[in-house]
Formats: sequence, C-alpha cells, structure tokens
Amino acid sequence: MDGMAAMDMAMMQACMDACAACEQACTVCSTQLMDCATSCMNCADMCGTMMRTMLRMQGMTPPVMMAMLDACIAMCQMCEDECRAHAEMSPVCAMCADACRACMEACMAMKTAMMA
Repeated sequence: MDGMAAMDMAMMQACMDACAACEQACTVCSTQLMDCATSCMNCADMCGTMMRTMLRMQGMTPPVMMAMLDACIAMCQMCEDECRAHAEMSPVCAMCADACRACMEACMAMKTAMMA
C-alpha cells in the first residue's frame, strides 16, 4: 500500500487481535443492560471496523490509518471509563474495561510506530 511499505506486520497483527478481543468483550458487556451498554455497542462496532480495515489495507494511506486509530482510541477510552465505573459490581464490566485498555494500547503502539 502506498506510503505504508514499512508497516510492522507483527504489530499490526497484535492490534487486530486486540481489536477483535475488545469487540467481543464489548458485545458481551452490552448484553448486561447496564448504563455502559450503548458505549459498549458503539465501541464493539468501532473495534470491528478498525480490525476489518486493517485486514484489507488496499487504499489506506497513513493519514487515513491515523484517523481510524484515533477514532478507535477515543471510543475505547470512553467505553473503558464507563465500564470501569461498574467494574466492582460486574466482573463482565471489569473484563470489558481491561479489553478496551489493551485495545487502546495496541492502537497507540501502532500510531507510534507509524510516526517513527
């Protein structure tokens, strides 16, 4: 893909894995019908979109990839914050918040590597 020839494929795979795990955790968490359900559904959608976008890189440019990563990071942060508020009452919310944190960290690592 143009302008992204030096992409670290292992890092990209780790980011896709974190997105997939977060999508699954958020989907499970959204079924609890707690205050975080909407955030979880939105985060699951964003993580799934991020993962699928990385799977088919044709047409991606560094600015587009950065914007996608920023959106995924923002959505994961919002969901983590909401689920963390319920984490003591719900182990599912705690698991979801942890998955959101891991996804954010993977996306941030991807961005850092792309800027190097």
